[in-house]
Amino acid sequence: MSRLDVTEKIIATKVAKGLKWADVAAEIGLSKEWVTAGCLGQMTFNDEQAGKLAKLFDLTEAETQWLKVVPYKGSLPTSVPTDPLIYRFYELVSVYGTTFKELIHEEFGDGIMSAIDFKMDLQREANPAGDRVSIVMSGKFLPYKTY
Repeated sequence: MSRLDVTEKIIATKVAKGLKWADVAAEIGLSKEWVTAGCLGQMTFNDEQAGKLAKLFDLTEAETQWLKVVPYKGSLPTSVPTDPLIYRFYELVSVYGTTFKELIHEEFGDGIMSAIDFKMDLQREANPAGDRVSIVMSGKFLPYKTY
């Protein structure tokens, strides 16, 4: 058994039970974005959170233990994603990555935006020309230090 096996069971059970990630997140008491990332194998759950997920997804004790193991982060099977939706984010970074970098450095100085001290909010935005996806990402700025 591996973390990937547990992730696949979670997804299969979610589909079988007709659950939505927002419902799972409400059960855990955290954002749908973070809980979804965790259920997909990218975050570590504590004992209480893992226990709630175990009940929700009918996990065994051994499967539940995998939810508490620090994962190897980064889940894309190829360096250039082939899934069309994920590829659009790759494309977005390819086109706007230098703009993000330039504007962040101009506003904050030399450093990076943390993906550890980070939060995200994904919402549907109604629009008469077709609904839009609104993703707000907020990461702590971490300046490079001199030594």
